[in-house]
Amino acid sequence: MTNESNNGPAGALRRARRGRPVGEDLRAAAVAAVVEEGMTAAAAARRFGLADPSVRNWVRRFRERGHVRADPMGGRKPSRIEPQRERILRILAARPLITMYELRDALAAEGQSFHATTVQNFLKRHGLDRDRRLARRRRKRKRWTER
Repeated sequence: MTNESNNGPAGALRRARRGRPVGEDLRAAAVAAVVEEGMTAAAAARRFGLADPSVRNWVRRFRERGHVRADPMGGRKPSRIEPQRERILRILAARPLITMYELRDALAAEGQSFHATTVQNFLKRHGLDRDRRLARRRRKRKRWTER
């Protein structure tokens, strides 16, 4: 038996390992087996060593969009707290010794509720975490008394 008879004409294509992205050439071969050869998605998945749901999704994508390219991966949604930057800076300017939890509560009182971790990450991302704010305030106070 040759490799081609076991794996079909695309037997030379590398089999995907579980949990790994699959190349466009292997996707195309699996979709072609279903669309052109009339094979079931399950049979094509077995032939190419892929998962059944993946092959079904690629066939659906091919029929809807005309290609089997992967959608862009990764990236984060922008944080909900970012549009509140000016409000947060205003609160911090008015109350420089405010704690993260008090800031969260002040935002909630103004109709914007966020998890404490979201507030903390925002402060760190913008260099406004409490230790730095307090250190700046201490430096200013120290300078003031030294003069």
